[in-house]
Amino acid sequence: MQLEKGNYCPLLKKDCIGLKCSWFTKVQGYDMNTGKQVDEWGCAINWLPMLLIENSGQQRSTGAAVESFRNEMVKANEITKEIFMKSAGIQIEQNKTIQIENDNKQ
Repeated sequence: MQLEKGNYCPLLKKDCIGLKCSWFTKVQGYDMNTGKQVDEWGCAINWLPMLLIENSGQQRSTGAAVESFRNEMVKANEITKEIFMKSAGIQIEQNKTIQIENDNKQ
């Protein structure tokens, strides 16, 4: 059974007036459900489900990118921490050597 789209506007309580209505807008892009290109005029209220799905997909994509960036920053911070710890360890050993030499001189 094929469902047919109606032309009734619940806001006006009559048939859609099309381009005379300020909510009648053109949407261009890709439908996240089907992957097909969209280039159509329609009521903004009718576009809401598709646009909400698109928005959710973009949010998931952004979340994944942020998580990936965070993981890379954690790795970089660990490497930096190791470098600082090694250089600090060398300085501590050098300070101990100097301190022992100074103690021996006294």
